Amino acid sequence: MAPERLIGVLLVGGASTRFGSPKALALLGGETLAERAWRTLGDACDERMAVGKVADGLELPFPLRDDGSDVRAPIAGLVAGLAATEGDLCVFLPVDCPLVDAALLGRLAAACEEVDAAVPQTGPLPGAYRRSALPVLQRRLAAERLSLRDALVDLDTRVVRCDESLLTNVNTVDDLQRLLQGSGPSLARARPGPGDG
Repeated sequence: MAPERLIGVLLVGGASTRFGSPKALALLGGETLAERAWRTLGDACDERMAVGKVADGLELPFPLRDDGSDVRAPIAGLVAGLAATEGDLCVFLPVDCPLVDAALLGRLAAACEEVDAAVPQTGPLPGAYRRSALPVLQRRLAAERLSLRDALVDLDTRVVRCDESLLTNVNTVDDLQRLLQGSGPSLARARPGPGDG
């Protein structure tokens, strides 16, 4: 049997209110958080797409699919991503998780066999989700029950334990500065080489 195609979905983001400017365009190791996450998805997945608010007018080096929702919440991105793909399995990567690597995304995808979702021990994102999760997520979005963590209760979910440092989240400029000051092996491949696009 042919291996299952894996679709990577970049969640370009919310309002970035705590950060003060669009996190997707913040620089880390010579590339924006959006470029970094897009590259990581390219390393892990057969196909990739980015989902967000086209009206935000972000200048991104890849196409952005509008999530079609007035809501700024990750659940809107998951619904849009799962609905847009013809595949069955997607890994979702928020733009503000720059230390997530292709290996972790692969582990999440592998764990999502015969379940609706596979997530790390810290919560719903990054995570692997199947189309079987879509009806639950659509209903919750329509009802404005926007907590993705709460939605996991209604899904058959597997937890994948991993090094929590990989899940570092950039919510503020200080978070980004801490990453820059501690940059070591985790940022070693920050600059893509020829043909990495």
